[in-house]
Amino acid sequence: MFDVESWLASGGLLLLAAIVFAESGLLIGFFLPGDTLLFIAGFLSSSAGGPILPSLPITAAVVFLAAVAGDQVGYLFGRRLGPSLFTRPQSRLFNPSRVVHARTFFDRKGPTAVIMARFVPVMRTFTPIVAGVAAMPYRTFVLYNVIGGALWGIGLTTAGYYFGEIDFVKKNLDYVAVLILAVSLVPVLLEYRKIRAQHKVQSRNEA
Repeated sequence: MFDVESWLASGGLLLLAAIVFAESGLLIGFFLPGDTLLFIAGFLSSSAGGPILPSLPITAAVVFLAAVAGDQVGYLFGRRLGPSLFTRPQSRLFNPSRVVHARTFFDRKGPTAVIMARFVPVMRTFTPIVAGVAAMPYRTFVLYNVIGGALWGIGLTTAGYYFGEIDFVKKNLDYVAVLILAVSLVPVLLEYRKIRAQHKVQSRNEA
């Protein structure tokens, strides 16, 4: 389903920017393979990857701008809709529980959640929205958004560029992509366990 290399070979920078933007700020983007996408984009901008995409500075800049813009849209979306998100009916593309989990994550981590969520699939889609719902000061959000966008967008793209030069990585890119996806899901599972444990404790206290 996620043949990222073929996607980028066909769609180029425009598709790359669209996917990063969607995953960062649109409710429908939570299922997209962001970490794997950025790593492979970096690889495809290197000599080992073709290069299929433009040079690393250009590719990394596009990712950074798309990521920051996506989070800004998510934040404004949250500010506009506010608490209604938590009571919105469940559908194929939207599950209110994901917003609730992101709210718990945001409450626990504070403003740094905007940075940390970049590296956690699903959370990076919903945390900027929750920041808007929570009326986080706009200037504070912009600061943490830019920092997180740089660390995630430029960092992973640069990693793909340099690690892609390694013969083992170059010859086993599909396996490396799966490994990155698996590693990126670890924080999601850990956070889910913490949230479930908190809910159990809360239920016991209420009982």
